[in-house]
Amino acid sequence: MPLKTPFRQYLGQLQLAGASVPPGLQDLLVSLTNTCVTLSDEVAQGALIGILGSAGTGNVQGEVQQKLDVIANDLLIAGVQSCQSLAGIASEEIEDPLPVGKGVGDYLLLFDPLDGSSNIDVNVSIGTIFSILKKPNPNAPLTTADFLQAGRTQVAAGYVVYGPQTTLAISLGEGVDLFTLDAVSGEFLLIKQGVQISESTREFAINMSNMRHWAAPVKRYVDECLAGSGGVRQKDFNMRWIASMVADVHRVLSRGGVFMYPWDQRDPKKPGKLRLMYEANPMGFLVEQAGGAVINGVDTILDLQPQGLHERVSVMLGSKEEVNLLRQYHAAT
Repeated sequence: MPLKTPFRQYLGQLQLAGASVPPGLQDLLVSLTNTCVTLSDEVAQGALIGILGSAGTGNVQGEVQQKLDVIANDLLIAGVQSCQSLAGIASEEIEDPLPVGKGVGDYLLLFDPLDGSSNIDVNVSIGTIFSILKKPNPNAPLTTADFLQAGRTQVAAGYVVYGPQTTLAISLGEGVDLFTLDAVSGEFLLIKQGVQISESTREFAINMSNMRHWAAPVKRYVDECLAGSGGVRQKDFNMRWIASMVADVHRVLSRGGVFMYPWDQRDPKKPGKLRLMYEANPMGFLVEQAGGAVINGVDTILDLQPQGLHERVSVMLGSKEEVNLLRQYHAAT
């Protein structure tokens, strides 16, 4: 497909080429990404329109919401309300699913409206993460159970990162493609097809300030990376950490690496920090489609059966060699 193909045209061409992108799914994806264009404008304006800082409220996770968290959530919900193929919405910011119309339709949308929102006020890249599932029974009333599907069943997943450029990464189950927002036309234009994550890497991303709280396999892995060419890995590593999952994963997709947000002993009853349905599953889908791997330590995340909408999970994803080594170290304990 020619580079700079507009997103709507790209979806139509995929359908013509035999991919499963029905009109209802196309409509949903276009409405969703158009809303992200609006959100990109809001993020860019920031303090000029008074939308930085705390909203003075908390979300269902017990986290303090930023003003832009609330704005992003409301924009995304409003932006897809007219999609007749959409039966329901689940958001990281709200406790229960929201039916769209009468709650009937082919698709379900899940999203983290503004990942990395703690970075908003310091002008670091943030983003929107989304996942689309088929509704098990399109004509039945909407239930929470409809959403509780393993990540491998996703029909589409992606993110939009609001950085120096606004970039869309998306997979419909046939690889990962990248788009950049053209400020003149207001459209996402294709910039790269068939993104591939290199199997080996010399780069890892983790919050080192939590080192004393990690489980032994993660400590072992990071210690070996830090030992460099004089250690058992026999190569030097660089460490990167943005504290915005969407930005860290975008770097992994762009140039390889491994991203880790593991379990730690500060709250041992929680299996991890990140949300399975809104973060780990869509990002894991993209990473696998780009030739990488994603695990919770031992198990492949996309094979996990969700138990709740806001379930948390440990996440390790990226270049296969590193993820497989992490899996090996966890299995040995």
